[in-house]
Amino acid sequence: MNCRKCGNVQVVKNGHHLGKQRFKCKDCGFQFTRPDAKGKPPQTKCLAIILYVMGLSLRSIASIVNASPKAVLDWVRAFGAARYEKPIPKGEVTVELDEMWRFLTSKRINSGSGRHIVVLQVNSSTGNVEGAMLLS
Repeated sequence: MNCRKCGNVQVVKNGHHLGKQRFKCKDCGFQFTRPDAKGKPPQTKCLAIILYVMGLSLRSIASIVNASPKAVLDWVRAFGAARYEKPIPKGEVTVELDEMWRFLTSKRINSGSGRHIVVLQVNSSTGNVEGAMLLS
């Protein structure tokens, strides 16, 4: 056991803290407890990722590996971020709001046979149009 502050190998036992053995460095006097490994072992995380790829739900995987569903989701996301590149969109994306859509959603009464019909132009060169009925 080495001192975590100065790295000296001369440490002695110095009581207990929260049920764990406390140590004290003979050189610098730093008191510390042995750090415990936190989290699940890598084998458990790999098993969870394999089960996720096979199609099991996060909740069922969490019950199998004795972890929380949030932890399983974090493992899967970390695995994906480390192994796969996110595609970069090519070009510029433009989104326009349609005034007709705003008009139809703000209108509270039905007209005609009770359904709103939106006519969209399919091909500008031939003038073809297509009708769509909104279900409300």
